[in-house]
Amino acid sequence: MFTPEVEAACRIEIEGKQLKRLQQTVQMVFDQVPFYRDKLDELGIHSKDIQERTDLSKLPFTTKKDLRDHYPFGLLATPKEELARIHASSGTSGKPTVVGYTKNDLKNWGEMVARAIVAAGGKSTDIIHNAYGYGLFTGGLGIHGGIEALGASAVPVSSGNTERQMMLLQDFQPNGICGTPSYMISLAEKMESKGIDPSSIGLTYGIFGAEPWSETMRARLESMFGIKALDIYGLSEVMGPGVSFECHEAQDGLHIAEDHFMVEIIDPKTLKPVAEGEFGELVFTSLTKEALPIIRYRTGDIAALTTEKCKCGRTSARMTRVKAEQTTC
Repeated sequence: MFTPEVEAACRIEIEGKQLKRLQQTVQMVFDQVPFYRDKLDELGIHSKDIQERTDLSKLPFTTKKDLRDHYPFGLLATPKEELARIHASSGTSGKPTVVGYTKNDLKNWGEMVARAIVAAGGKSTDIIHNAYGYGLFTGGLGIHGGIEALGASAVPVSSGNTERQMMLLQDFQPNGICGTPSYMISLAEKMESKGIDPSSIGLTYGIFGAEPWSETMRARLESMFGIKALDIYGLSEVMGPGVSFECHEAQDGLHIAEDHFMVEIIDPKTLKPVAEGEFGELVFTSLTKEALPIIRYRTGDIAALTTEKCKCGRTSARMTRVKAEQTTC
């Protein structure tokens, strides 16, 4: 769904709404999350001190270590009984990061992903083949929720079982496909090895993410499948896929869901903001999350921002595609 009143609003309106929601979020975490209350008390900061958007820089950072240190539910702002879903990271480098969602969180998340599908060229009448993994990983169920929020038909294939994927693609003739770009290339190569032309399926767009991928990979995916290949970005700690997304008109940066998040780019060494257009570390603050609000989360991902209006008409800030390099948090 394209929501012009949100996605094409003037910058003054976008930023005014962000400030109001930031104040509410700061008050919420102070009242309901002991970790943040202690941090804010240490700094002598309360919600009344957030009078301008630039006051965001007064707030403390949050890192992946903070989530691990408070495993599993120590950063929740709502009782466990109010959770509608729980996701978690793989935990390959230690304790997993656990995130919770209320019913309203899931509704907002679904709407964000629905926006991403429309930006990619999708419609409510589409059939969409979802090859992201289902389970604790946010990709599969996150994209699935957006497909349903849009009113399109989800094919919840999940990842793997390539032979079955090929059969369903041929039989169902979906309009869109979603998955990790590396697996999509593997799938296309497997189809070609079986004498199946991936472009014969009739796909028109693909939404790919969960790993950094290059423009070379984009060109290959577009050539093999005969599609527009669009990037989608998200982290479980922030929400999941749909935090930002590319539009098919420009494919020039990922539109950030600014009604739900504030974004900063900082120098990872000095921790100071950098100028618009300069590369640095992406930092997100949630504005509407109920179960796990997050303040100034250091993603470790490197990107740059622009607030120039996009040729698609959207006025939301755009981030460059994430570079493979990671900072240390």
